[in-house]
Amino acid sequence: MLGRKSCHAGECFRDGFIGADFGIREDLNGRLPEQWKPFNKEYIPIFLRNNPGKTRVAAGLACAALWTISKEIQIGDTILSPDGQGSYRVGRVAGDYTYSVSGNLPHRRKIDWADQSILRSSMSDDLKHSCGAIGTVSTVSRYADEIESLIQGRPKFSEQACAGEVLALEEARTFAMEKHLEEFLVHNWKQTELGAEYEIYTDEDGNLGQQFPSDTGPIDILALSKDKKKLLVVELKKGRASDAVVGQVARYMGYVREELAEEGQVVEGLIIALDDDLRIRRAISSIPAVRFCRYQVSFKLLQSAVPSQ
Repeated sequence: MLGRKSCHAGECFRDGFIGADFGIREDLNGRLPEQWKPFNKEYIPIFLRNNPGKTRVAAGLACAALWTISKEIQIGDTILSPDGQGSYRVGRVAGDYTYSVSGNLPHRRKIDWADQSILRSSMSDDLKHSCGAIGTVSTVSRYADEIESLIQGRPKFSEQACAGEVLALEEARTFAMEKHLEEFLVHNWKQTELGAEYEIYTDEDGNLGQQFPSDTGPIDILALSKDKKKLLVVELKKGRASDAVVGQVARYMGYVREELAEEGQVVEGLIIALDDDLRIRRAISSIPAVRFCRYQVSFKLLQSAVPSQ
């Protein structure tokens, strides 16, 4: 994302760069460690000092994004950047980190932009979702085949073709739930029991805490209690949950507790799945801060009114 709501996209496309700001106006050459955690430890206090009123969640996101742009992205990587008009420009990273003393987005990387764009409407729903995830930068490498297909102008392939086999009925049902459960919960959050106590974390641009980045993978949903005292890590499993998901949630909770939570904020976990078993119940019983909820799917046929003659 090239500035809030892509406000600097035209300048970046014209002058051949991507960049970030976040109110940190100092040259980071020689100050970019190999891992993001030491960088965050040093720069979160600086970010909070330069951006009064921001939360540690916002600070953690900003500093991690700044390190990713400045250090983790490699020369030769492919970049997709929204143009603010429904398309993504395609570019290739052509240089290491540089700092611009004056100008917008001072923390920069040189980009060779291609003379082509990818329409958002041509993307699969999963790729759209990942490109629209919260934050300035999102990793979409797992969609490399689809992106390459779109760059070459070929029609996007079907989900079944990606799987390489025709899905059986039960597999298709699970896949459909996999694809839509998260979106359904996000869009209907206020109508669920969770909506009474929590709100999905939202940044200043209105981006939701959906597929929220962490150092051990994306968190399905990050929520904040309405009294700001609790952070909730929500992990969705579309079929039967296994006990392995408890460890996954615990890792996400550890990240949120260490990197994002304000002093005194409690971090809790919630696993939502279609069904559970004895193993997961045993695992959850040993971690009081983690809860489990089952979701239920209803299917109803409504009689259509017969028009009068």
